[in-house]
Amino acid sequence: MMIKKALLALTLLGGTGVAMADAYFADMQEEIPPQPKATNLGYFVPRDLSEIPKGAFGDKIRKGYELFVNTQQLNGSSVGNQLNCTNCHLDAGAKAYAAPMWAAYLAYPAFRKKNNHVNTFAERVQGCFNFSMNGKAPAIDSPELVAISAYSYWLLMGGLLDMFGMQKTAVPELSDAALQQGGNIDDFKLPGPLSDKVKLDKRGQMPGRAFAKLDKTDQAPSPERGAKIYAEHCALCHAEDGQGIKMADVTVLPPLWGAQSYNWGAGMHRVNTAATFIYENMPLGKAVQLKPQEAWDVAAYINSRERPQDPRFEGDVAATAKQYHADDDGFYGKEVEGEILGTKAFPATTVK
Repeated sequence: MMIKKALLALTLLGGTGVAMADAYFADMQEEIPPQPKATNLGYFVPRDLSEIPKGAFGDKIRKGYELFVNTQQLNGSSVGNQLNCTNCHLDAGAKAYAAPMWAAYLAYPAFRKKNNHVNTFAERVQGCFNFSMNGKAPAIDSPELVAISAYSYWLLMGGLLDMFGMQKTAVPELSDAALQQGGNIDDFKLPGPLSDKVKLDKRGQMPGRAFAKLDKTDQAPSPERGAKIYAEHCALCHAEDGQGIKMADVTVLPPLWGAQSYNWGAGMHRVNTAATFIYENMPLGKAVQLKPQEAWDVAAYINSRERPQDPRFEGDVAATAKQYHADDDGFYGKEVEGEILGTKAFPATTVK
């Protein structure tokens, strides 16, 4: 199925990448506003993995895919928990409304007003390593960041070409530096006839980008109600204690809290973000099985459990909460079941 071409109209906003500052900023995991779910549309379909070309460029794309679905190969060097990228970016980054990488690639570089900084696509991926993966991001220009950028670019460009009947047209090769920039720059060019068919405005609004909007319900999210929803719908895959499922000592279904999950700085620690993700995508392979209130409640339960510390923590939970969490929809620094969350957090990362 194909997206209406008008909805893929993308305007060159310009901007160039700037080296990531040493300090963390309040919006390093700035929330992407959810969008109303498009109806009666086929969502963007990336090119099939079997079409990845041979040669050096194809090798980068394949490496990016391998890192995406098995990020644990970087455990101890860049990853400090038991998650893989595809745990949040479902279907190896291809699924609409599960933070698909084809849409994210087109939205960066992006200027963030709070820190007065333009983040390239690769810098945004670095943020995922630091927070969602509770690790230490690979350096800019590292083979890992180049590979993940190449894979994300290929998902986007191959799908665009196929959409407009150009299945036989190879995805244009880009330099490592260009791959890491993302598609939101003046010199991001579309090949041949495609440049006349797709107008580059609203590039950050591709249908299916990020998460679908989930309206708030009359009742506030309740961890207590969420515990019952979790036991009924989630524990089978994520275990009663939230630590996921292992087979042959390999994590096959991810932990949702505790030392091996995302940390208090990750975007998914927000109740609203988790609720939209859960409602649209869980249980895995079924989706839209919970009522909206149930999704809000189970998100509150999951995110009211202790997890690794916010990497920006400097010894004072209250100060960290005030500086970095004052406006987010999360439980960090708040009292739940007699404990201030964050005071007993696990190490922010064990990666050296």
